[in-house]
Amino acid sequence: MLIELRLPGETPRRWKLWLAEQLAALGDVEAQVRWIETRDRPPPCVDALLAFDRMARGPLGGGWTMVGRDAFARFRPAPERRPDLILDFCGPAESTATPTWSVTYDGAFGEAAALDALLGEASPAIEIIDVAANRLIASARVGCDMAGSLRAALENVLSQTGALIAAAVAGRGSSSALERAAVPRAGCLRVARFVSAELARGLRRRLYHITHYAPHWRVGWRVADGPDVIDLRAHPATGWTDLPDDGFHFYADPFPFIWRGRAWLFVEDYDHRVGRGVISVAEFDRSGPRSAPQPVLSAATHLSYPFVFEHEGEVWMVPESGAARCIDLFRAENFPFGWRCEARLVADVVASDATLFRRGDLWWMMATVRADGGSFSDSLHLWSAPRPQGPWTPHRRNPVLIDAGAARPAGRMVERGGRLIRPVQDCRAGYGAALALAVVTRLDAQGFEQRVETILRPGPLWPGRRLHTLNRAGWLECVDGSAHSLKAAALWRGARAPDGAEAAQASAWISRGADPSGRRRGP
Repeated sequence: MLIELRLPGETPRRWKLWLAEQLAALGDVEAQVRWIETRDRPPPCVDALLAFDRMARGPLGGGWTMVGRDAFARFRPAPERRPDLILDFCGPAESTATPTWSVTYDGAFGEAAALDALLGEASPAIEIIDVAANRLIASARVGCDMAGSLRAALENVLSQTGALIAAAVAGRGSSSALERAAVPRAGCLRVARFVSAELARGLRRRLYHITHYAPHWRVGWRVADGPDVIDLRAHPATGWTDLPDDGFHFYADPFPFIWRGRAWLFVEDYDHRVGRGVISVAEFDRSGPRSAPQPVLSAATHLSYPFVFEHEGEVWMVPESGAARCIDLFRAENFPFGWRCEARLVADVVASDATLFRRGDLWWMMATVRADGGSFSDSLHLWSAPRPQGPWTPHRRNPVLIDAGAARPAGRMVERGGRLIRPVQDCRAGYGAALALAVVTRLDAQGFEQRVETILRPGPLWPGRRLHTLNRAGWLECVDGSAHSLKAAALWRGARAPDGAEAAQASAWISRGADPSGRRRGP
């Protein structure tokens, strides 16, 4: 298969060289480049802004960097051969007998359109369009985890554009209908407004981090004897009760679990003074927690998202361990305080929020996977297995979805009325900014599709700027979101910094299946 890339002659950027190399690396694919003069360049002030960003934050991937045309020398066109597919990056393509794909950002052509959206602080909808058939081939909405960096966001958009095209050529591209935003073209006045706004935000962030522990999360809980959030598609009228913390710790990723008639809440327990999370648990009754959360699982790297479930009469946990580049399965030897690692489900992967569920005779696992310095929250991968211990097989179309607004898991899968409902994080306005409920409309070995039906945000019944996770077990329903922890207030409350002997003692308690009071706890 011969693929011709039609590129703007005045902007030979490195990411397009990488794309040509990616295509050439596919089996039975050759790539050639044809230069077209378009005069479509962003204003000089944009390059100045990106250069300033590079000075302030250091080098990144370099996909936006200009390279000489000679770097594409190995992809010179062969006059005697007609391409099987044209990838046109020069604007609305003319109709030809050769199948032609174009890339748009929020419906507009060219890299300048991607910049337009990013200057408006929104990630553009990337779409690969079959021009003649007016058919969507593949789509994505990528995220950016480096707040305030236009260049980091742009580099991620360009990198994911190349990955999306290569996947589509290989027959693995994912597509879904994405909202498009109408944004004005970039100009120097708009760039100046962006810079002034970002400088003000950066100053506020700096002052906030000096005076507060940040980010700081909190867990909300309620007794749910009737309809839950998935039934209501809204926050309950009663609101939520906060799980108290001491200001030095925050709690997040709540997973309630009912075992033998008792209610437990597993959480990520993050100590700002240590800079690492562990998994902790608190027993609940209908009046609230019976004690503060106590550690039950720790590691040399950060742990979070304690996905707890029951299978064949035993309790299992898959915590997030992306910093260790793996997904591991733990079994409760002495519930809830004693856990043993039973299996490594997936190795050499930076995965976030692995979520397991069973459909018929098959187990499925989904998580967002970070690759090549991209976002932690936009690329959904699936695996399947005959049982939780594995072996786990990756889906042939991974990533099955690239969408910062609907990819990252936000809690357990729920079946209602024969429909599989998936809580997801909506990270379009930032990590954990909102929570959405998506109905899975297809799940099989050939593909995955979902439809977002409801978006829930913070508000009067859940104050703050974030809404991040939703889970229910029996009568206990929980969410989490943002909170404030003033450093001076935490010190005033008299909490002590962790002591080395205390940390060692806590590790010993965990290893022998006891709670931090020193008492053995049975199931």
